[in-house]
Amino acid sequence: MSKATAGLDETQARGLTEAWEDFGPPSARRLLIAAVDAFAARGYHGTSTRDIADRAGLSPAGVYVHFASKEDLFYRITLIGHQQTLRNALLAVDSAGPDAGPAERLRAVVEAQTTWQARHHTTARVVEYDLPSLSPEHYEEVGALRRRIAAVVHGILGEGARRGEFDVPDVDGTTLALLSMVTDVARWYPSNSRQSPEELGKLYGDLALRMAAPHGGAGGAFGTAGTGTGEGDDDSTDGGAAEH
Repeated sequence: MSKATAGLDETQARGLTEAWEDFGPPSARRLLIAAVDAFAARGYHGTSTRDIADRAGLSPAGVYVHFASKEDLFYRITLIGHQQTLRNALLAVDSAGPDAGPAERLRAVVEAQTTWQARHHTTARVVEYDLPSLSPEHYEEVGALRRRIAAVVHGILGEGARRGEFDVPDVDGTTLALLSMVTDVARWYPSNSRQSPEELGKLYGDLALRMAAPHGGAGGAFGTAGTGTGEGDDDSTDGGAAEH
């Protein structure tokens, strides 16, 4: 266990490290992990470059070998985090299969995004809740990724509404409600929760379909998704946490 994750238990440390395992070189990766942990604990403005360097086991000067400034380090975290989120959403759509209808795709996307937010909630908390700390140029770049993520859900809801599978007269508002529900996971997870990331993902996938289902029940959407009638179902068992 590195100094950057020394205050975490084994499961929490693994979740944080896995979010950045593809980023290199190793010293830069240690700085990213240390920065995520520090930003999540203290906020962007409450964290100094020295705090990050100390957590990474480097000198403050070592930060500038890889990053131009604290804001540049924060930007790289938010950029990569949003790229991962967009990739996760697109992979979820693909995983539903080429013949999947809107209900299957909506469930797949919401389930995958919720699972990711819970498993990597320290990273997600930083990525979602300190965006105003970015420079205007960096904020716009990350904002473009956020719009692409929203467009995935918006497109699925719009198609379902046109086909009569969903009852969502306000597609924009429903998209915002679903995305807000998912991103809020990073704010509270794992406090007061016995759910594993996967179990929470299944629960939120069910909730998304219930929100979009036609009036009178979940029949159309749940039937298409292969989850039964929606009455008396209990897919939402609880489990444990993944990351600090």
